Amino acid sequence: MYQRVKEYIRRYHMLNSEDRVIAGVSGGADSICLLFMLMELKKEMGFEVTAVHVHHGLRGEAADADEAYVEKVCSEQGIRLQSFREDVGRYAKEHGLTLEEAGRDVRRRVFLRVLGETAGTKIALAHHQNDNVETLIWNLCRGCALRGMGGIAPAAGVWIRPLLCLQRAEIESYLEKRGISYCTDASNLEDDFTRNRIRNHVIPYLTEQVNSRSVAHMAEAVEQMRVIGEYAEQERKRYEKLCVRYGADGRAVLNEECFRQVPEALQGYVLHGMLCRTAGRRKDIEALHVRLLLQLLTKQTGRRLNLPYGIQARRCYEGIELYRAEISRTDAKEGRAQSSGEETDVPVRMRILERTKDMVIFPDSPYTKWFDYDIIKSTVQIRHREPGDRIMISKNGHTQKLKQYFINEKIPQSLRDGIWLAADGKDIMWVVGYRQSQKYQITDKTRRILEIEFYGGQDSGGEY
Repeated sequence: MYQRVKEYIRRYHMLNSEDRVIAGVSGGADSICLLFMLMELKKEMGFEVTAVHVHHGLRGEAADADEAYVEKVCSEQGIRLQSFREDVGRYAKEHGLTLEEAGRDVRRRVFLRVLGETAGTKIALAHHQNDNVETLIWNLCRGCALRGMGGIAPAAGVWIRPLLCLQRAEIESYLEKRGISYCTDASNLEDDFTRNRIRNHVIPYLTEQVNSRSVAHMAEAVEQMRVIGEYAEQERKRYEKLCVRYGADGRAVLNEECFRQVPEALQGYVLHGMLCRTAGRRKDIEALHVRLLLQLLTKQTGRRLNLPYGIQARRCYEGIELYRAEISRTDAKEGRAQSSGEETDVPVRMRILERTKDMVIFPDSPYTKWFDYDIIKSTVQIRHREPGDRIMISKNGHTQKLKQYFINEKIPQSLRDGIWLAADGKDIMWVVGYRQSQKYQITDKTRRILEIEFYGGQDSGGEY
């Protein structure tokens, strides 16, 4: 197994003798295996290793025991260790994240901080094949394109994953044979998170009832899709240079005549790349927005479309122009926004659903949300921000001024007036594309549901 890991590291050029490696060590089987693998490799290659442990402040004595165990292992093995205590629960509430998302963000920040403070060159994480397969299944179920099927990359910038060639069972067998103990996080056995349900139920069923090598076969497919995805990305960049002109003012213009020469399989990727570059981020920019841009190419000159992060698309003689819109206040009843004196469609659909017992699947799209209709006090308005707007960010009733929410989320000042809101008076029900208020969440007592669908009439089908 050691030779497989060594070859995998060589194949993806993960490490060399000059590296200073930051290793994330939680105390679980995966990270303990990673630590011992790195120590063996260090003897051959000569790089440096610093272990980093992050206590999430969530599991009480169990988390304290994990921290103590990591300290003991590192002390016995002569490994430098930096241990951190973080309040992940508070971070999750402040940023409107799940505990899983918050934990990932906090760990990432800590690792990068240590990397900078120690002049490190690589951050080693303990992801393995099962993690990659879980990611594949989750992405497929949520809706994804080629990029989502490529799973977790073996190496990306400073991040490396030397164990991605191994299955979880192999890791546990390696530790057992060497007599190395490890900690078990009981929360991983619970079904609170989607990934846990895939890990605890879906993958075991596939392995036991479909094919004992399901994980290995799916991991191979992920690798193939990742390679194909990298090729598609290279081609996308090539065609983007030919078809898209970016201006110093942040505007982008797609040349329709050139775009029609792009292979159909790559057209969506070119549009997605153009939109992401104009927005300055990828999050929540999905296949639905690409389809809307393709539809815009069939419209008459002058037609426009509002997109995430205050981006506006305009059908022009040359093709499509993207830019950050300076949008004025909206007449919510008319569903129209004004910009430069021209009218822009705001595609929103609302409908009321009667709650039934079999309604267990909620919309999993950033642009379709359900709300408890019966607690809405005023006429729902689709508008932009106004003085006095507030949003409830926690289940215990804690609210926050919308301005403060934008500041906490680091949303640029220039974009805030262009972000669409679903509002019940001054109570913000939904910051479209960002987060939903806790106040209007569906509960067991909900009788009627208000569904609001933004940016078109169908689900996104994933991102590019």
